[in-house]
Amino acid sequence: MGKRYFCDYCDRSFQDNLHNRKKHLNGVQHLRAKRLWYDLFRDAAAILQEEQTKKPCRKFLQTGQCDFGSNCRFSHMTEQDLEKLSAQVQGEQRSKELRQEGADVPPGTIEDWLEKRAKRLSTAQSNSALLEKPVPFQYPPGWPPVQDLPPSLQAPPPGGWPVPPNLQWG
Repeated sequence: MGKRYFCDYCDRSFQDNLHNRKKHLNGVQHLRAKRLWYDLFRDAAAILQEEQTKKPCRKFLQTGQCDFGSNCRFSHMTEQDLEKLSAQVQGEQRSKELRQEGADVPPGTIEDWLEKRAKRLSTAQSNSALLEKPVPFQYPPGWPPVQDLPPSLQAPPPGGWPVPPNLQWG
């Protein structure tokens, strides 16, 4: 059958020869998938700079959708999105300056930490409440009667299995 080439960007494979590989690597679908992959790793400053140079997409602003999608040459960001992105860029620049000065930069604000802590404690309390109530054992629907089941599939007795006094493992 021969060797096959697998493209990680496009998530497809084809027979590996010079003609097929060149055709795939220069294809529109591959170039689009490759660009989307690398766009995931762009920093906020580069995205902001690019979006500020673009004009807003009229169709996207009117309907909320654009036929061109990510290939549109106009910007699909609203003013609020641009403000958020600009604030993120400024925050990154401040933390970068603080790191250069040698100051310790906390990972977030105290409010962020308190919110995360409250969420963690509430989930821990809800989990502990669930653990306090033992769930009665039930056989799955459609199983044969209990007396017909092998011992390995029968429910353990209420106090657990009795352990012989002189039992040694291994």
